Amino acid sequence: MKPFAYLRVNEPSTAIQAATRDQTKFIAGGTNLLDLMQEGIEQPDRLVDITRIKLSQIEPITNGVRIGALAKNSDTANHPLIRTRYPLLSQALLAGASPQLRNMASVGGNLLQRTRCYYFTNTTMPCNKRQPGSGCAAIEGYNRIHAILGTSDNCIATHPSDMCVALAALEAVVRVSGANGDRTIPFSEFHRLPGDTPQIETALQPGELITAVDLPNSPFAERSHYLKVRDRTSYAFAIVSVASALEINNGTIRTARMALGGVAHKPWRSIEAEKLLVGAKPNEQTFQAAAEATLRGAKAYKDNAFKVELAKRSIVRSLTIATAGTAV
Repeated sequence: MKPFAYLRVNEPSTAIQAATRDQTKFIAGGTNLLDLMQEGIEQPDRLVDITRIKLSQIEPITNGVRIGALAKNSDTANHPLIRTRYPLLSQALLAGASPQLRNMASVGGNLLQRTRCYYFTNTTMPCNKRQPGSGCAAIEGYNRIHAILGTSDNCIATHPSDMCVALAALEAVVRVSGANGDRTIPFSEFHRLPGDTPQIETALQPGELITAVDLPNSPFAERSHYLKVRDRTSYAFAIVSVASALEINNGTIRTARMALGGVAHKPWRSIEAEKLLVGAKPNEQTFQAAAEATLRGAKAYKDNAFKVELAKRSIVRSLTIATAGTAV
């Protein structure tokens, strides 16, 4: 591991000021950053420890609930406000990692997880995300876990978070602070598709600090479901995941939200599928149409073609379970 300086701060303003230097990283739980530092992928000159900043609150606000960026994943998943008003988020958090990691990982850190692509984490292989311009070894390599939606010739890596898939479906808003003041970023705009710059993963500006995630009031507490398909039932990243949420009145879908994980460089919100669902009857035919619409633009590679059909079936199953009702 490359030697680095360490600074512990107590206030957001101090953290932001410290991060104006190049090659500075914020550290909270460190469950992803420290691994990447040990592997030589992240090589900061300085770490700014933000764990003493008071950003762990989970509280109601006028139009929903605010989750502080330093709230632990386990605390968030089990908080009464989240379990009763946003069970989809609770389900997604509890599907991720292990209890030990959830006890350390923060909500803000979860937003910034980097891909688990084999070639990104192997510094002997070319990777445009790690070293821009070097190429994407995954395209011609072993790409079973890789993306089928929103890819580019420069990167086919997937975003690894479970939490972020639920936040995409719930239309969360990310609050950040920086040298130029405070701003909010709609969740749909927070993560980026790879395009020509896969190394730029979020809409954060250099030195900006995530302070909170806001969840708007939601009509989906009664009918939502997070389905995670993985190679083993514990401590594994999603091959495909689906966060689905429905509001049903008099046997008709009034409002729908759906996002996928494990299939793209960012949590994949399916606006077209949501439009098909609204006004329709909640049945298998409707759900199958939504699945087809979601995967219409999929591009499979030699080892991950199975993901297309798996994603369709997962969408139908998640929507079916959501229709039956959420236990809260």
